Amino acid sequence: MPISTVLLCLRLSLMSCCCLFTTTSSIAQLPNRFDVVIDEILPDPAPPVQLPNAEFIELKNVSATAFNIRNWKLSDGSTTVTITTSFELKPDSFVIVCAASAAAAFSSFGPTVGVSNFPSLNNDADIISLYAPNGSLVHAVGYNSSWYQNAVKSDGGFSLEMIDTKNPCAGMNNWKASTSLQGGSPGQVNAVNDNNADEQPPALIRSFTSDSLTISALFDEPLDSATAASPYNYSFNNGVAHPVSAGVIMPLCTEVALKLATPLNSNTQYELTVQQVKDCAGNLIHQFNTAKAGLPVMAGNQDIIINEVLFNPDPDGVDYVEIYNRSNRVIDLKQLYVATRNGTGQVTGAMPVSPVPWSFFPGDYLVLTENKFWLQQRYLVKDPALIMELSALPSLPDDKGTVVLMNLQGAVVDELHYDHSWHFGLISDKEGIALERINYNQPTQERSNWSSAASTAGFGTPGYPNSQLMTDAQVSGQVTITPVVFSPDNDGFNDFAAIDYRLEQPGYVANIRIFDANGRTVRHLAQNATLPAQGRFRWDGLDDKLNKLPVGIYVVLTELFNGQGKTRKFKQVVTLASR
Repeated sequence: MPISTVLLCLRLSLMSCCCLFTTTSSIAQLPNRFDVVIDEILPDPAPPVQLPNAEFIELKNVSATAFNIRNWKLSDGSTTVTITTSFELKPDSFVIVCAASAAAAFSSFGPTVGVSNFPSLNNDADIISLYAPNGSLVHAVGYNSSWYQNAVKSDGGFSLEMIDTKNPCAGMNNWKASTSLQGGSPGQVNAVNDNNADEQPPALIRSFTSDSLTISALFDEPLDSATAASPYNYSFNNGVAHPVSAGVIMPLCTEVALKLATPLNSNTQYELTVQQVKDCAGNLIHQFNTAKAGLPVMAGNQDIIINEVLFNPDPDGVDYVEIYNRSNRVIDLKQLYVATRNGTGQVTGAMPVSPVPWSFFPGDYLVLTENKFWLQQRYLVKDPALIMELSALPSLPDDKGTVVLMNLQGAVVDELHYDHSWHFGLISDKEGIALERINYNQPTQERSNWSSAASTAGFGTPGYPNSQLMTDAQVSGQVTITPVVFSPDNDGFNDFAAIDYRLEQPGYVANIRIFDANGRTVRHLAQNATLPAQGRFRWDGLDDKLNKLPVGIYVVLTELFNGQGKTRKFKQVVTLASR
């Protein structure tokens, strides 16, 4: 055989081998994390806009390598399925993944792969993960309904779309409802596509304690696993120092489990500090790097109190209940329930405050509602992390109702029977106005311990101190009135006069009358009211018919007596002013 023929055959053989290698490489190539991203999700297809009435996710290849997605896996945590169809996902291209029964309907929108037992996408919140054939995580998305950032579109028919596919782990800040008129953009560039680089460092949100040797640190975005897994990047005060290990929890990589060398003390509050940890975009944690930590216990009587209630929201709004930790203990909110009572007085509609462990520290606030996004639109929310979105809040009627807090054993921790008449007397339209507790330490069911949220505070203070908050007065005598000049205009500043009393023992009965400058009785504030050893009455500047009184000087006469014939009288002056 001529040498030229031999060389030709050898060349053809090499070319054949090269082509074979290239094809095999494309099929067997394993992706790095974020080479392929989940960039569109339709968890709630009904009512459909112009898309098929079926769930789907869309995958986009953001790398420079083609991948055959056969034997890749999808999981929602409870169901994991394998893609059995051979499909080459080329660079900068898309594929729609859906249930096998819906594949034909979606194929008109773009390349589609049907999967048997496609994981169900929960409407309210879920985690969907994509894995390579070797089990390595490629991408995960933990979404919830607030990501729509649109109350209409969150009701169904519209997909959630990633804004910048080069920023795959920024969470809600990089997702929103599709702006496509058909309800989504499967098989093509997202309708919301835009530049949205992650330039923000990760933030430490909070911690919770699983047991006396395990503290979990929660962050606001996925972390770089290399820096997050170093125990030396975490430190505690009060003698704990560094944990012995740090484990990043998959698939979202927003939680790190820290194992301690010595058990936590239940009577000690700790502070966790995080340094040198990066997010998946490489941003180094900076300012928001500390969180409280401690060993939680179950709530006891009055450890947690009902502090603010919105039971008559705007027509398009939702109710909320704010709770406050007035104790000196760390409380586990997974063991706390919010409920109401039915017409026969039975507790009903009990819902766990938190489905996951949640350490609630002394002096902390938390707001319970069904729509976090609406709450942030309607009221000033200083810290969105203090808003807990529940799938359902117990029924809170507009006129009167009951809110009950219970612990895991069913014992009542706090209970409020509210009434719309407790609002500021001169408010005609009570819609959208929250009812605020005035004093943490006064009885929950005492009407004088509640008032309408001030107009200057937007009629609600979810997640921070109430506009009408008063601390316990330092009573020097038996009865003290503060302030001595008040202006009842619901602006949050001296809206009423508080009449605080302190007695050496309970069992006294009080009559409190208010006189104008001419000596005429204008208000019977208390009539034969049985008193505990200490407490408070409140005058809102109204007469007995709940009409506004004119500005001027008024006299408050407090008469106390008991069954043994002991009597006491206190006559004090207060000025009703106008701002």
